[in-house]
Amino acid sequence: MVEISRTIHDRMNKFALGCGVVLVIVLFIVVAAALAIGGSYNRLVRLQQAVDQSWAQVQNVYQRRADLIPNLVNTVSGAANFEKSTLVEVTNARASVGRVQTQIDPNKAPSDAAQLEKFQAAQGELSNALSRLLVVVERYPELKANQNFLSLQAQLEGTENRISVERGNFNKAVQDYDVAVRSFPTNLVARPLGFADRPYFRAQPGAERAPTVQFGSPAPAAPAATASP
Repeated sequence: MVEISRTIHDRMNKFALGCGVVLVIVLFIVVAAALAIGGSYNRLVRLQQAVDQSWAQVQNVYQRRADLIPNLVNTVSGAANFEKSTLVEVTNARASVGRVQTQIDPNKAPSDAAQLEKFQAAQGELSNALSRLLVVVERYPELKANQNFLSLQAQLEGTENRISVERGNFNKAVQDYDVAVRSFPTNLVARPLGFADRPYFRAQPGAERAPTVQFGSPAPAAPAATASP
């Protein structure tokens, strides 16, 4: 009888020991999984913040360009007989950009590719309008000698360079984030936790180079008059 009781007791001890080992293993797996999920989540948050910060910088440099335009228009409009239609085009393009920007959070990068494309299209129209304006300016030597105009030239050139740099920084931040979202095993937790891909700034061919803004090149020479016979 004593032997049977001892056997039962030993088996109970072994069962309890086995349950304890299983429990420790389960707890270890749970803790490891929690740490892995937590690490992935924190990494995604950091990368997402980097994207949003880069987007804010993109918005800042574009806004700086928009802020320069009223002074540019006022300076240019002072030239005698300046082409008013060109000024209207620039003003309207700037207004269009302003309307698009009110629909986008300046501190949070768009998650909708169509929204980003709309933003790009408006900025592209403004760039084209400015380019046409600067071509017309070449016909007015008095503007190219205007000190206020020369100051705007330097500021606009610097802003265009910053736009190019910040667009590149934004795309790099988006690339790092999107790679993390799609990579295993982070992709197992990214979607359930609400981390979706962010769209890239897809510029037109050649837009990776800042536009060359030249105010000082000589205007085309007028054709020589034909002498009367």
